Amino acid sequence: MKTNINSNNKGEGLALPLVEQFYTIQGEGFHTGKAAYFIRIGGCDIGCRWCDSKISWSPGIHKMVSIDDIVKNVLDTPAQSVVITGGEPTLYNLEPLSSLLQKKNIETFIETSGAYELTGSWDWICLSPKRNQHPHPSIYEKANELKMIIYEDDDFDWAEQCAKRISKNCYKYLQPEWSRYSVNIDPIVNYAKNHPEWMISLQSHKFMKIP
Repeated sequence: MKTNINSNNKGEGLALPLVEQFYTIQGEGFHTGKAAYFIRIGGCDIGCRWCDSKISWSPGIHKMVSIDDIVKNVLDTPAQSVVITGGEPTLYNLEPLSSLLQKKNIETFIETSGAYELTGSWDWICLSPKRNQHPHPSIYEKANELKMIIYEDDDFDWAEQCAKRISKNCYKYLQPEWSRYSVNIDPIVNYAKNHPEWMISLQSHKFMKIP
């Protein structure tokens, strides 16, 4: 079921600062293993120290690209679903892009920290909250998937705080931060065994060495 959200004065959304777009295999969370087209939008003011896409933080260094051109590139591939990611995509009005994709019968997925109100129409919302900028309260119950990045032990407590706010149908994942995988994987496995309502997400694309 699509979640429809009204825009909130974030620009027209007819062009976006495009970091990159590419067709690959989703490596994380609920849709792991599924072919998907990724659209990475520039701009993020959250500043996670372990971010693996710091090139996306500054929107000014990325060319503004029309959503018509972005979607044309999607349609040149066999992709049936698109993942909008960042950066932090909730900085922008995503209604025009998501609507255009759905008119072309492309499923719309988004990965977001939820720091700002979400716009657009979505087939799947992956919420990955960050402690240094908490999600907008409106997004918790809209999320289909809660993906918590575990960098240090305190992140388990943060994961539980967020889990109290999601809907009962939302999937819950713990994912080791890649640079500390060898340190964190055993505690995460033990936590999931003791709290079986949680599942484990791995960045399988990094193990497979694909983009």
